[in-house]
Amino acid sequence: MVNGKVRTAAILSAAALALSACGSDSAAAPGGGTAPSSASDSTLTGTLSGAGASSQDSAMQAWIAGFSAENPGAAVQYSPDGSGAGREALLAGGVQFAGSDAYLDEEEAAAAAQVCGPDGALHIPAYISPIAVAFNLPGVEELNLDADTIAKIFRGEITAWNDPAVTATNPGAELPGTPITPVHRGDESGTTENFTEYLAAAAPEAWTDEASGEWPAGIGNGENASGTGGVVSLVTSTEGAVTFADASAAGGLGAVNVLVGSEYVPLSSEAAAKAVEASTPVTGEGRPDADMAMNLDRDTAESGAYPVVLVSYHVYCTAYEDAATVDLVQAFGNYVVSEEGQAAAADAAGNAPLSDALRQEAAAALDSISVLQK
Repeated sequence: MVNGKVRTAAILSAAALALSACGSDSAAAPGGGTAPSSASDSTLTGTLSGAGASSQDSAMQAWIAGFSAENPGAAVQYSPDGSGAGREALLAGGVQFAGSDAYLDEEEAAAAAQVCGPDGALHIPAYISPIAVAFNLPGVEELNLDADTIAKIFRGEITAWNDPAVTATNPGAELPGTPITPVHRGDESGTTENFTEYLAAAAPEAWTDEASGEWPAGIGNGENASGTGGVVSLVTSTEGAVTFADASAAGGLGAVNVLVGSEYVPLSSEAAAKAVEASTPVTGEGRPDADMAMNLDRDTAESGAYPVVLVSYHVYCTAYEDAATVDLVQAFGNYVVSEEGQAAAADAAGNAPLSDALRQEAAAALDSISVLQK
């Protein structure tokens, strides 16, 4: 497995790729080999089913379209039900892969061994994106906020947009006394887990709850909605509302620049990639050697880094019942992490494509998937 220092170097070029994500002319083949010269050369057949993160939905539609064009005899189905629902479906044997904005916890990793064979499940990073703290305040396109203020807004302790804590960091903005309506996810969500992980690390005195994919009960005075599209839609229709959501889905809403060290950093794929540079591998029982789950440094002071970021994974079994399923999983997984697949996702969703070295690590991890030994 590539260690943390090598992985850090591997991600350094992701920002450059985000600026030049024009892609190649052909998808990567399973195992990192040569892709078919044309779609008609593919003999792959069957249907691959997945479920999970709604944050990936735009990218997923691009991946499915590109993969189907390369492999007309194969199909991929994906239901964007949320990260938690996707992990549950995988562990119940209902789908062949899950999309998740959070990696399996220790209990889930242990459960995966019952479904996926003794080596359990494998995380492949597929989608890196900033999480927008997005708001609806006519005439205001951006705000500078520190982590404490963000935490107090979502806890319902700051209730108006002209609160001194907000105006102090935005001296040039004309902020009205419009009430703040915080909007959080009502379903279990990897985006929620990433956002609360940031708050717990960067504002521990203001955010005293543990990071979780479920919004803490009784916290805040706002509203909730299901899925990324649900919270964005609610904020778009509610003046004064604020939420957290994958940046690709935030549309025309205003966005918060987050205090990192001594500067306010706007969200961008480049800033998100820079925050991921400091990641370290997740270790522990139930983690196969090729696993690529990573821990992020949420309270970094690195200049230009945007730490409110998610790394969204495709979670596969390390082994499947038959060779046909392994072939489908490896073919789709390799297309997703290929230069072409990452460029297609970037065009559709504005995420930060994986670097060359990280894509190569992902291809090697996918190659380790095998037929379940009975």
